[in-house]
Amino acid sequence: MTKEDLKRRVWEAIDRRGPEIVGLGEEIRKNPELGFKEWKTARLVEGAFTGLGLSPRAGLALTGVRADARGRAGDGPTLALLAELDALVVAGHPVADPVTGAAHACGHNAQVAGLLGAAMGLADAAAFEHLAGRVVFFAVPAEEYGDVEWRVSQARAGKLEFLGGKPELLRLGHFDDVDLSMMIHLTSRPEDGRAGVPASNNGCVVKTVRYLGRAAHAGGAPHMGVNALYAAQIGLMAINAIRETFRDEDTIRVHPIITHGGSQVNAIPAEVRIETYVRGRTVEAILEAARRVDRALRGGAVARGARVEIETLPGYMPMSCDPTMARLFRANAEVLVGEAHYRQIGHRTGSTDMGDLSQVMPVLHPYLGGARGGGHGADYEIVDKTLAYVGTAKALAAMVVDLLADRAAGAREVLARAKPPMTRESYLAFQRSVARRELFEG
Repeated sequence: MTKEDLKRRVWEAIDRRGPEIVGLGEEIRKNPELGFKEWKTARLVEGAFTGLGLSPRAGLALTGVRADARGRAGDGPTLALLAELDALVVAGHPVADPVTGAAHACGHNAQVAGLLGAAMGLADAAAFEHLAGRVVFFAVPAEEYGDVEWRVSQARAGKLEFLGGKPELLRLGHFDDVDLSMMIHLTSRPEDGRAGVPASNNGCVVKTVRYLGRAAHAGGAPHMGVNALYAAQIGLMAINAIRETFRDEDTIRVHPIITHGGSQVNAIPAEVRIETYVRGRTVEAILEAARRVDRALRGGAVARGARVEIETLPGYMPMSCDPTMARLFRANAEVLVGEAHYRQIGHRTGSTDMGDLSQVMPVLHPYLGGARGGGHGADYEIVDKTLAYVGTAKALAAMVVDLLADRAAGAREVLARAKPPMTRESYLAFQRSVARRELFEG
C-alpha cells in the first residue's frame, strides 16, 4: 500500500468519526480548566485512549496523559503528537468558567480533539500495520504560562520545578524516548491563511516582582509611610522609558501587570506585586532585555526609598520549526485546504513551550484556521469546526504516515538532517541557571 493510499484510508476513517471528534472539541470548550488543573479534560482523554484499545498513563506532570502505539512494520524512531489541555483566564469571555474565569480562547480544545481524532483514524484504518517505529499520543498540561503565583506555590511545595507543562515533562523524563514531535495550533489571524508554518517564535523569561514599603494612615499620616504602589508605578514607567532601546530585530516584548496594588484605600500600600514576561527572538536578546528591565524596576525602589524583590523564573525557549517536517506538512495542508490558502508564516512574537522541545529534538508547530477574534481575547471563537477539529486530526495523521511509513524513511531523513542546539541535560542546566531571586534595598 502506498503512503497516499494509506492516508486516504485514514482520512476516510476520520471523516466517519467526524461528529464524534467535533463533539469532543465542543465538550472540552464548554469545560475549560487552567494549567496543571485540567482534571476533567485529562479524564476525558484517558477514557478516549482506553476506548481505542491503548493503555494510557495519566498524572504525568500532574495532569498529562500519554498513550503509545507501536508500528508493526519494524523498528524505527518515536514520533510524539502533542495537544495542550489548558485554557486561560479571559475577562469577559462569554463561555468563561464562572468560578475560575478560564476560557478556551486559544483553541487548545481543538488540539485535543484533533489528537484524539488522529488516534481514532489511525486505529480504525489499521494504519499501524504499515508503520515502523512508534507513535506517542500525548495530551500535555499548562502551555499557557499564567496563574504564576499559584504555580510558584506548587514549586515551593515540591510538586513542580518548572512552571510550564512541556519543560516539566522534559525534566521528569517523559520525552527521553521521543525522537521528534509535533502539534497543530489554531490561528484566527487572516494573514496566516487556512494553514501555515511559522519560521520561529519568541522565547521568554518570567518575573515576579514585589515592592515593599511601609504602611501608614493614608489620611492622617501619609508622610510616615513608604508607598510601594508609587515605587511600582515608577518602575513600570522606567520600563516604558527603555522600550526604544530594544532592537527591532530582537522582537522584545515586555508586558507587566499589577496583581496586587494595596490592601485597602485608607492605608499607604506596603506591598505591591507585579508579574511580567520578557520575550525575545534569541536567548541572548532575552537575557539582555531582562537585565535592563531589572535595572528599571530597581529604579522605582530607589525613587521612593522602598525595597524590591525580583524573582526571575525560567520561561520558554525560542522555537524553530524543522524544515523537513515543514515541507511534508505543506504538501498535506495544500491537499486539505488548497494551495492558495497555504501561507509561509514569518517570525511570531508569542511564546510556546514547544520552543523547549525544539532545543532538544526536531519539532513542528504549524497553524490551521477555523477561528476568528483575537487570540486570548473575549471575542475568540471557533467558527469552522470541521477545519479546526477534523482538519487537525487529518493533518496530524497524515504526518504520522509520511514520517513512519516506508520503514520510517521520512522520520529518518528528519533526524539525519536535524541539529538540535542542546542536549536534554544542557537544556535543564540552562533553565536552572536562569532562576534567581534578588532583594534590592532602595
